[in-house]
Amino acid sequence: MSIDNQFVHNISAQLDQFKKKNKGVYNFRCPYCGDSQKYKNKARGYFFTSKNDLVYKCHNCGIGRSFSAFLKEKFPLVYDQYVMEKYKAGLTGKHRSVPKPEFHFDKPTFKKRVNLQRLSDLNNSHLALAYVMGRGLPLDKLDQLYYCPNFKQWTNTHKQTFKSTKHDEERIIIPLNDKDGNLMGFQGRAFNHPTEMRYITIMLEKDAPKIFGLDKVNTNDPIYIVEGPFDSLFLDNSVAMAGSDLDPRSFGWSDYIWVYDNEPRNREIVNRINKTISRGDQVIIWPKHVQQKDINDMVLSGHNVKNLLESNTYHKLEATLKLKDWNKV
Repeated sequence: MSIDNQFVHNISAQLDQFKKKNKGVYNFRCPYCGDSQKYKNKARGYFFTSKNDLVYKCHNCGIGRSFSAFLKEKFPLVYDQYVMEKYKAGLTGKHRSVPKPEFHFDKPTFKKRVNLQRLSDLNNSHLALAYVMGRGLPLDKLDQLYYCPNFKQWTNTHKQTFKSTKHDEERIIIPLNDKDGNLMGFQGRAFNHPTEMRYITIMLEKDAPKIFGLDKVNTNDPIYIVEGPFDSLFLDNSVAMAGSDLDPRSFGWSDYIWVYDNEPRNREIVNRINKTISRGDQVIIWPKHVQQKDINDMVLSGHNVKNLLESNTYHKLEATLKLKDWNKV
């Protein structure tokens, strides 16, 4: 059985008054004009063979189609199967009634990753590991940070940034991933030499947010928004603003708490807390007996930061009153 005849058989049950008249000739009611509305047994639509291919012709409305065009217009799902069968048989393309099928393949995407050694895998005597352990960073979070022996050279492999790689330096890499774990940028944190630039931020995607921890948070639980990546590692379900403002609503978050540094004399921080309260967001107002500037220092000083956060979360009027009291220094 030819491919055309096979597909006539496949659609025959959906053609009104269908019957085979002769070899390669089929008759049924025209699906274009509906044939006679008065006489339901009238059937003037035909498939017949012309130059080795089936064609369609209605002797009522006069419409004519190649078999492939008929299928495409009246049975589009069957048409796709028909084209593939014709293609496999080498019966498509130039000088054929059936065009070659178009194949559309999505270009594979590969996640950008940090191709460096994790701090958690370093030797215990390594200076980078000694530095973060001296800061008291949780050991179970060190797999989120990386060691880079030649920061300028490594950065240039991702994005041409430094004209010269002379006087290169080792840094700790803080990845800035999107929620799916794709590397959008990174920060290089100096740790073993004096420098005016403790942090260098490199963005690989121009419009990507400079946020650390997006790929780790659970949006069903409260999210703490802190100022520094290291601080965020001390908290469950936290992100850090790595040098830019953050609009939680752009991520669809509904439950989040702002945690600013404990600097009541810092006018910029006070203004940012004021704006946070004005938006109706929750914010931490540190109690006066806490003297340390940030979460890392608080942990090193023996504070139970989790308890501090849970007992000093405020919003609306209560937050405004607490801010005024905190700001009286």
